[in-house]
Amino acid sequence: MASDELARELQPRLAAEPAPLFNPSTPEEIPVKASDPVPGPQKKAVVVIVNDDTSELTAKLTRRLCINNGNAAPKQAKVFNPYTEFKEFSRKQIKDMENIFKRFDSGKDGFIDLMELKMMMEKLGAPQTHLGLKNMIKEVDEDFDGKLSYREFLLIFRRAAAGELLEESGLMALARLSEIDVSTEGVMGARAFFEAKVQALKVGSKFEAEIREEQEERKRQELDRKRRQAAFKELQSAFCS
Repeated sequence: MASDELARELQPRLAAEPAPLFNPSTPEEIPVKASDPVPGPQKKAVVVIVNDDTSELTAKLTRRLCINNGNAAPKQAKVFNPYTEFKEFSRKQIKDMENIFKRFDSGKDGFIDLMELKMMMEKLGAPQTHLGLKNMIKEVDEDFDGKLSYREFLLIFRRAAAGELLEESGLMALARLSEIDVSTEGVMGARAFFEAKVQALKVGSKFEAEIREEQEERKRQELDRKRRQAAFKELQSAFCS
C-alpha cells in the first residue's frame, strides 16, 4: 500500500518534467568492460585513378610477369584472320605479305626472330645494326616476346600505309622494299646488288661489334654481382664471429 501511495505522488512530477530530447550528433555512451577488445586504428582506403591506357599496359605487364614466373597459364590464342582484321588491304596484298613472311621465316616456326630479320633486311638491301633490328621488333612487338609474328608483320604495313612510320626508319625500309620481288638477286641490277653487299658488310661489322659489346656488358654485370655477393658474405661472417 505504501508503494501505491508513493507512485501516486511521483506521477504528477514525472508528467510535469519534459522528456530529454534525442540528439543524433551526440553518441550514446556505452559502458566498456575491461574484457572488451580495444579497436585498432582504422585504415584509410587509397584510391588510385588510372586511365585506360595505363591500366591496359599494367595488366599486360603483370600477366607477362606471372607467366614467366609460372603463376599463370598463357591465354588461348585467338584465331587470327588477316582478311577480316586488315580490311584496308586487298586479298592479293595480304597474300604477297604472307609469302614474304614465310620466305624469311627460315625456322618455319611462324615467327621472324632477330637473326631472320637481319637476313631479311640484308636481302632487301637495307641492312640494319643490332640495335636497329631490336628497335624494329620492339616498335610492333605487342606480346613482348622479342620476335615478329605474322600479325605483327602485317602491322608494319598498316602503320606504313597510315603514315605512322618515320621515312628513315628500318620498318619503313622494310615496308617499301618488300614491294620488290627479292626472290632473285638480279631484280636490283648488278651494280645495286654489289653496293648492297658492301653496305651489308659494313653494317655487319657494326652488328657484330654491338653484340660483343652487349656480351661484355653482361659479363661485367655478372662479375660485379659476384663481387657484391662475396663482400656481403665477408661482412656477414665478420658480424657472426
